[in-house]
Amino acid sequence: MEPGTQEWLDQVVEPIVDPDREIIDPHHHLWPPGTGLRYGNDELAGDTTAGHRVVATVFVECRAAYRREGPEHLRPVGETEFVAASADALASGHPDAPPIAGIVAHADLADAAHLDEVLDAHEEAAGGRFRGIRDALARSIEPEAHRIPASYAAGKFEDAAFRAGVARLGERGLTYDSWHFHYQNREFLALAQAVPGTTMILDHFGTPVGVGRFAGCHDDYFEQWKLDIADIAACGNTVAKLGGLIMPDNGFGFDTAPVPPTSDQFLEVQRRWYEHTIECFGPERCMFESNFPVDRLAISYGVLWNAFKRLASQYSESERELLFAGTARRVYRL
Repeated sequence: MEPGTQEWLDQVVEPIVDPDREIIDPHHHLWPPGTGLRYGNDELAGDTTAGHRVVATVFVECRAAYRREGPEHLRPVGETEFVAASADALASGHPDAPPIAGIVAHADLADAAHLDEVLDAHEEAAGGRFRGIRDALARSIEPEAHRIPASYAAGKFEDAAFRAGVARLGERGLTYDSWHFHYQNREFLALAQAVPGTTMILDHFGTPVGVGRFAGCHDDYFEQWKLDIADIAACGNTVAKLGGLIMPDNGFGFDTAPVPPTSDQFLEVQRRWYEHTIECFGPERCMFESNFPVDRLAISYGVLWNAFKRLASQYSESERELLFAGTARRVYRL
């Protein structure tokens, strides 16, 4: 069986832990048929109605369905148009599925001449769902080693025009999401310090890499990663998403195993990254995320959220509410 397929995922099925726990999933993607990973409304609804009590989700940009013509700076608005239409279709075609309540779109934040025009266009296209922008910092040292390589501009975090664009988001009440790699965490830190008026969301723990030169090296840089996370958390405008840590480029090997992990097996490997981040940020600035369908290459939706619930059992009821829904509701204004 091929890892990531439904047949492969179905080898591990667990009873739902704490099934009445309210969940807002603040990070998933969608693609039109025949593009990207296979993940549309049917797949999203199948996952979010499989037993956990998911009450809303947030779509995060993945360069899907850009406009193919018209001004270059407005082409990312096509993705927002696609997701808004998908959200409407989801409500009618899958009435039991939770709504796509928020959209984090893409814009070139360094393009001062057009930025407000693009933000206005996203606002209009989103049907009341527009919440922020992800204009990522990610830049692969070894793109040939990555299944999902990234080549955003070097030094982007210190570019004055880019920082002004991030600041503009805060002025408009919008958030900034960043995807980047663990060796760029200090870049994200510098950006957060330079733009204190914008809510900065750290995606996927800063994506610890475990392929290429970093294969088998998680322990080698874990202590530095801990320091970086603590310093980022010291910036009061930062928030952490807890998830996206079993992507192929993380190098934990779940995506190539003959059988997907159980929730206990997941935690045996992943727990320390989660607990340190929660310790630094506090539950009031942390939110569990699925990062589906990318993480679906390694684990099922049901088992993933079971793992989160088992991990969170050590925290108080009020802290669990924040981790699973409250922080996402506040940060993304849901």
